[in-house]
Amino acid sequence: MKSQIHEYQKKYYTMSKRILSLLALFFLFNSCTPDSDTNYLFELRPIESVDIPDHFILGQTYPIKVHYTKPTSCYSFSSLYYDKDLNVRTVAIENAVAQRSDCHELSTADAVADYTFNFYVTSNGSYIFKFYQGQDANGQAIFLQYEVPVTN
Repeated sequence: MKSQIHEYQKKYYTMSKRILSLLALFFLFNSCTPDSDTNYLFELRPIESVDIPDHFILGQTYPIKVHYTKPTSCYSFSSLYYDKDLNVRTVAIENAVAQRSDCHELSTADAVADYTFNFYVTSNGSYIFKFYQGQDANGQAIFLQYEVPVTN
Protein backbone atom coordinates (compact mmCIF):
# COMPACT_ATOMS: atom_id res chain seq x y z
CA MET A 1 0.00 0.00 0.00
CA LYS A 2 2.80 2.37 0.91
CA SER A 3 4.51 1.77 -2.44
CA GLN A 4 1.24 2.50 -4.29
CA ILE A 5 0.88 5.82 -2.48
CA HIS A 6 4.51 6.64 -3.20
CA GLU A 7 4.02 5.74 -6.90
CA TYR A 8 0.87 7.91 -7.04
CA GLN A 9 2.74 10.87 -5.46
CA LYS A 10 5.58 10.42 -7.94
CA LYS A 11 3.20 10.44 -10.93
CA TYR A 12 1.30 13.43 -9.50
CA TYR A 13 4.56 15.35 -8.98
CA THR A 14 5.78 14.53 -12.52
CA MET A 15 2.44 15.55 -14.06
CA SER A 16 2.37 18.77 -12.03
CA LYS A 17 5.86 19.66 -13.25
CA ARG A 18 4.81 19.06 -16.86
CA ILE A 19 1.68 21.17 -16.52
CA LEU A 20 3.62 24.02 -14.89
CA SER A 21 6.28 23.81 -17.62
CA LEU A 22 3.65 23.94 -20.35
CA LEU A 23 1.92 26.92 -18.69
CA ALA A 24 5.25 28.73 -18.36
CA LEU A 25 6.03 28.13 -22.04
CA PHE A 26 2.55 29.29 -23.04
CA PHE A 27 2.93 32.57 -21.15
CA LEU A 28 6.50 33.04 -22.36
CA PHE A 29 5.57 32.65 -26.03
CA ASN A 30 2.45 34.81 -25.72
CA SER A 31 4.32 37.60 -23.93
CA CYS A 32 7.10 37.60 -26.54
CA THR A 33 4.94 37.34 -29.61
CA PRO A 34 5.42 40.48 -31.71
CA ASP A 35 2.42 42.32 -33.07
CA SER A 36 1.52 40.31 -36.15
CA ASP A 37 0.55 43.45 -38.08
CA THR A 38 3.96 45.12 -37.75
CA ASN A 39 7.17 44.17 -39.51
CA TYR A 40 10.54 45.60 -38.47
CA LEU A 41 13.68 46.52 -40.34
CA PHE A 42 16.94 47.21 -38.55
CA GLU A 43 19.02 50.26 -39.35
CA LEU A 44 22.27 51.73 -38.08
CA ARG A 45 21.80 55.36 -37.04
CA PRO A 46 24.62 57.88 -37.41
CA ILE A 47 26.19 58.89 -34.11
CA GLU A 48 26.31 62.68 -34.05
CA SER A 49 28.40 63.28 -30.95
CA VAL A 50 29.99 61.43 -28.04
CA ASP A 51 30.70 62.19 -24.39
CA ILE A 52 33.98 60.38 -23.77
CA PRO A 53 36.79 61.06 -21.25
CA ASP A 54 40.04 62.57 -22.51
CA HIS A 55 42.03 59.81 -20.74
CA PHE A 56 41.46 56.50 -18.96
CA ILE A 57 43.03 54.94 -15.88
CA LEU A 58 43.88 51.24 -16.11
CA GLY A 59 41.35 49.06 -14.24
CA GLN A 60 38.63 51.74 -14.08
CA THR A 61 35.17 51.75 -15.67
CA TYR A 62 33.90 54.79 -17.60
CA PRO A 63 30.46 55.67 -18.98
CA ILE A 64 30.49 56.65 -22.65
CA LYS A 65 27.39 58.39 -23.99
CA VAL A 66 26.55 58.52 -27.69
CA HIS A 67 24.01 60.95 -29.18
CA TYR A 68 21.93 60.25 -32.30
CA THR A 69 18.54 61.16 -33.78
CA LYS A 70 15.44 59.16 -34.61
CA PRO A 71 13.72 60.52 -37.76
CA THR A 72 10.20 59.24 -36.99
CA SER A 73 8.12 57.74 -34.22
CA CYS A 74 8.67 54.29 -35.73
CA TYR A 75 12.36 54.23 -34.73
CA SER A 76 13.34 52.66 -31.43
CA PHE A 77 16.62 51.56 -29.89
CA SER A 78 17.41 47.91 -30.62
CA SER A 79 21.05 47.32 -29.68
CA LEU A 80 24.56 48.65 -29.46
CA TYR A 81 26.91 47.33 -32.12
CA TYR A 82 30.29 46.96 -30.42
CA ASP A 83 33.33 45.37 -32.04
CA LYS A 84 36.81 44.95 -30.51
CA ASP A 85 40.01 44.48 -32.44
CA LEU A 86 43.05 44.80 -30.16
CA ASN A 87 42.71 48.38 -28.80
CA VAL A 88 40.29 49.55 -31.51
CA ARG A 89 36.59 49.73 -30.64
CA THR A 90 33.96 50.23 -33.34
CA VAL A 91 30.58 51.41 -32.08
CA ALA A 92 27.20 51.94 -33.77
CA ILE A 93 23.56 52.28 -32.72
CA GLU A 94 21.05 49.88 -34.24
CA ASN A 95 17.39 50.92 -34.33
CA ALA A 96 14.36 48.77 -35.02
CA VAL A 97 12.16 50.53 -37.57
CA ALA A 98 8.48 49.59 -37.45
CA GLN A 99 6.99 49.28 -40.93
CA ARG A 100 3.69 51.05 -40.23
CA SER A 101 1.69 53.72 -42.00
CA ASP A 102 1.06 55.81 -38.86
CA CYS A 103 4.68 56.92 -38.32
CA HIS A 104 5.12 60.64 -37.82
CA GLU A 105 8.11 62.95 -37.85
CA LEU A 106 9.44 63.83 -34.44
CA SER A 107 10.05 67.31 -33.12
CA THR A 108 13.69 68.25 -32.73
CA ALA A 109 13.50 67.65 -28.97
CA ASP A 110 11.80 64.25 -29.33
CA ALA A 111 14.13 63.09 -32.11
CA VAL A 112 17.23 63.45 -29.94
CA ALA A 113 18.25 60.18 -28.33
CA ASP A 114 21.26 58.94 -26.47
CA TYR A 115 22.65 55.69 -25.17
CA THR A 116 25.26 55.16 -22.47
CA PHE A 117 27.48 52.11 -22.16
CA ASN A 118 30.21 51.32 -19.65
CA PHE A 119 33.77 50.78 -20.80
CA TYR A 120 36.23 48.86 -18.60
CA VAL A 121 39.90 49.67 -19.25
CA THR A 122 41.93 46.46 -19.48
CA SER A 123 45.16 47.42 -21.24
CA ASN A 124 47.83 50.11 -21.45
CA GLY A 125 48.55 52.37 -24.38
CA SER A 126 45.69 54.12 -26.11
CA TYR A 127 42.24 53.03 -27.17
CA ILE A 128 40.89 54.13 -30.53
CA PHE A 129 37.11 54.50 -30.66
CA LYS A 130 35.41 54.63 -34.05
CA PHE A 131 31.78 55.79 -33.88
CA TYR A 132 29.66 55.13 -36.98
CA GLN A 133 28.46 58.32 -38.70
CA GLY A 134 26.84 56.94 -41.84
CA GLN A 135 28.18 56.51 -45.37
CA ASP A 136 29.91 58.82 -47.79
CA ALA A 137 28.86 59.37 -51.44
CA ASN A 138 30.71 56.17 -52.43
CA GLY A 139 28.89 54.03 -49.87
CA GLN A 140 31.91 53.77 -47.56
CA ALA A 141 31.32 53.90 -43.81
CA ILE A 142 32.57 57.06 -42.12
CA PHE A 143 33.49 57.29 -38.45
CA LEU A 144 33.93 59.87 -35.73
CA GLN A 145 37.25 58.81 -34.21
CA TYR A 146 38.75 59.41 -30.75
CA GLU A 147 42.08 58.25 -29.39
CA VAL A 148 42.02 58.00 -25.60
CA PRO A 149 45.33 57.40 -23.78
CA VAL A 150 45.53 55.14 -20.72
CA THR A 151 47.41 56.42 -17.70
CA ASN A 152 48.43 54.51 -14.58
